[in-house]
Amino acid sequence: MFNDTLQDFDISGFQDDLVSWYKQNKRDLPWRENQDPYRVWVSEIMLQQTKVDTVIPYFYHFLEKFPTVYELAAADEQEVLKAWEGLGYYSRARNLQHAVREVVEQYDGEIPSTPEQLGSLKGVGPYTKGAILSIAFDQPEPAVDGNVMRVFSRVLKIEDDIAQARTKKQFEHYTRELISKEDPSSFNQAIMDLGATICTPKAPTCMLCPVNEYCRAFDAGIEEQLPVKSKAKKQKIVPYAALVIMNEAGQVAIEQRSEQGLLASLWQFPMIPLVEVGQDHMENWFRSQYGINITIGSKEGNVKHTFSHLKWNLDIYKAKTEHLTDGNNTLTFVNKEDLDKYPFPVSHQKIKNYL
Repeated sequence: MFNDTLQDFDISGFQDDLVSWYKQNKRDLPWRENQDPYRVWVSEIMLQQTKVDTVIPYFYHFLEKFPTVYELAAADEQEVLKAWEGLGYYSRARNLQHAVREVVEQYDGEIPSTPEQLGSLKGVGPYTKGAILSIAFDQPEPAVDGNVMRVFSRVLKIEDDIAQARTKKQFEHYTRELISKEDPSSFNQAIMDLGATICTPKAPTCMLCPVNEYCRAFDAGIEEQLPVKSKAKKQKIVPYAALVIMNEAGQVAIEQRSEQGLLASLWQFPMIPLVEVGQDHMENWFRSQYGINITIGSKEGNVKHTFSHLKWNLDIYKAKTEHLTDGNNTLTFVNKEDLDKYPFPVSHQKIKNYL
């Protein structure tokens, strides 16, 4: 099956035209200033499920704060999460720091250049491994994500469901066969740029494509029907009451999330699960959970936030308490001007506006 797909495909012509186009038209991106593997690594982690324009200012700030693996390895996790604040998918930041510490401890700060060693680092999956090895180390390794599968599903006219793991394996095989052995760094980045600027998910600009003469979907007039992707499961909506609790000293209550799971180790305003509790019992539930009395006012607003697998629907309430110290509960009372020292997820950054 694999050999049949690439039969009669002009691999060398495709490589030459694609790489030539890239060298003349490549996007000016900060992580392309050199092939430093640390910079490539940070950029690839940030770019996972995040748009380039969003990543650029974070990349500059992060590299200014942690210019080498040594600074990132030595940093406090809260400092790293604060630098990542607003970028989302925070496990990426924690895994990156964990892996960088492995690099410092096991490889004397040198990022490994073998697939086995690099792939063993926390958070370095097949795509990230391939991107670092090809872009930073000029090794002909495939870096296959949704962007790449979209391009090659059209170029090779592959109509298998890209949501299936076995289909991704197919694309890894094809990419390994098609990748330029002379300039794998430019080849993989060219596919990324092609998918971002021309071979876009909707309304691809095929007439401007440098490799449209090789594209089987374009030839058949079905480029907009590819790739085939089954729909993801519908996201579950979870309602909460988010409380902005002020004490008599004018301080606001916040708490740190668990070290495991969703938004691990970030800070938030206290949340009440409304499905379990119900609006009429919020004050009693809060007293049983936190050991302090609060008086909850009327609803002030609403914030919605979408994760990959669920949606939070946060009703925002202001509340008051006479509680002045931390005591034995999990709440921390801080001055309003000190809130910016703590890393909050995007949804709870929005809640700050209600203070």
